[in-house]
Amino acid sequence: MTSISLNISDRSHSPVLSDYSQPLYSLLDNAAQIYPKHTFTIYQGKERSYVQVNQTSNKVAGFLKSIGLEKGDRVAIFLPNVPQFPEIFFGILKAGAVCVTCNPLYTADELNYQLKDCKAKVAFCMDHPLFYPTTVQAVKNTDVHTVVICNVKSYLPGFKALFGGLLGKIPKADVHEREHLLFDDVIKNAVAIEQPVKVNPTEDVALMLYTSGTTGKPKGACLTHANMMFGAHSMNTWVHFVQTSGGEAEVLKCGGAHCFLGLLPWYHVFGLWTSMFWSCLTGNKLVCHPDPRSGNPPFSEALESVQRYKVTFIALVPSLFAAISNHPQIDKYDLRSLISCASGAAPLASETMARFEKKTGAVIFEGYGMSECIPISINPTNLEERKIGSVGMPPPGVSVKIVDIDTGLKELPLGEEGEIAVSGPQLMKGYFNMPEADKESFRAIGGKRYFLTGDIGRIGSNGFLTITDRKKDLILVGGFNVYPAEVEEAIISHPKVSLAAVIGIPDEERNEKVKAFIMLRPGEIATVEEIMEHCQKKLAGYKRPREIEFREALPTSIVGKVIRRVLKEENKAQQKK
Repeated sequence: MTSISLNISDRSHSPVLSDYSQPLYSLLDNAAQIYPKHTFTIYQGKERSYVQVNQTSNKVAGFLKSIGLEKGDRVAIFLPNVPQFPEIFFGILKAGAVCVTCNPLYTADELNYQLKDCKAKVAFCMDHPLFYPTTVQAVKNTDVHTVVICNVKSYLPGFKALFGGLLGKIPKADVHEREHLLFDDVIKNAVAIEQPVKVNPTEDVALMLYTSGTTGKPKGACLTHANMMFGAHSMNTWVHFVQTSGGEAEVLKCGGAHCFLGLLPWYHVFGLWTSMFWSCLTGNKLVCHPDPRSGNPPFSEALESVQRYKVTFIALVPSLFAAISNHPQIDKYDLRSLISCASGAAPLASETMARFEKKTGAVIFEGYGMSECIPISINPTNLEERKIGSVGMPPPGVSVKIVDIDTGLKELPLGEEGEIAVSGPQLMKGYFNMPEADKESFRAIGGKRYFLTGDIGRIGSNGFLTITDRKKDLILVGGFNVYPAEVEEAIISHPKVSLAAVIGIPDEERNEKVKAFIMLRPGEIATVEEIMEHCQKKLAGYKRPREIEFREALPTSIVGKVIRRVLKEENKAQQKK
């Protein structure tokens, strides 16, 4: 059998997994009750306590109810990682509504598609010269009847708000539509809700996440309160690390002992799960970072935040680990406060991991999850048990199987590669109004409901899960399967390479051949021959790139995944010229 639900270490002493059937908004309510004066959010140096954030969320809920919002209605959030985000997010839930998180960098057409698809009634957006005009266009011909504009001025320290306003440095749209509301006015006039709307955590949807669209048109994944609570508690149960000098590995200390850096976007499940939810669950601090690339050189402000606030935990995608470890001024920052880091969304090259850990002293552990189900597996968070190249094992209550690619119904033996299927309390209800997509994605196996991830992987005899690649990204070279991630790992191990992406392109002799797109580290120069020679040492002949193209940048999704589909389209268009 390839169904894995055990763990490498006994972590069953933690009681939190029994609590995941509570409403998702209880994360904030509980923290405000236990740690009322402790800091929750930090933005540009200004701190807001748990009780302050909770009070504002209650006012958001009261406002939504006052404008006629009903249980189950959808509310869209078009915001980067600003301090209003958790207040709005939990306020929507307390009103009994569903949060629909959207990327504010999307075009008006992309946002309009999501608004129409989810039938949102209300939208919260950013007061910004780019984001706000996009919102104005996006809400046209949709069910949105109320737009609330969020400006960061009132969330800045007094001197920054004053001088920033005078100097015109605080983002603001040129004009506002007359019927649109300002968030500060809404909160000033709203009456806080006395009791949150009652929900059934295992049945009622809390969050609708749109898939990244790297393999097709975005779909709304409907996640219940219990789905997301299980995810938050799983992280807290599984992650054990040494937090005091000479101490032993233990679960995360609560009540301000730690500081999270909210660098990954909260409109994506990975950022929500690993920073906003987890910090709130444990009553710890959360630094709001709207733009990961901010600073000169890029990413400088993120490094400054780690140093200034003594950040202890951060979650990143592989491209961000590479960018930070390759930062030209990294040695001038004190990053020793970092204890542990999570990596996900794409395979992390061992060379990238080694570079970052050497620079910071933190331990990186890889995890695996999707918008439809997070987490699926998590690596042990210590050097002794961590398996580099693996995404770890499922947390308690999660079952993972390897099934045949053709039907998704036949379980494969340990060690054999196939499609990864997952079942557990974190598994979404389904896609919003897409029964055909549900039929394609779910299978009944052994009396349980499993989700076909579309990822190819294997489970070793030690129970660790390894992802080989996306099913649709397989490259067929003369009858042999080539997994792009394996080739990319080999290329990234070259000391001059920062990032790589591999696709299959047509080849008359062998059906397909491998083409690599490579981004070099800052200041480095390399030749095609140099990379070819490196690959010759790392890969079998049929896996080696036959074409190499150097790029200054590679197309990535909102969470930093390289989008191979775009590279395929660009290559195809180039061949037609």
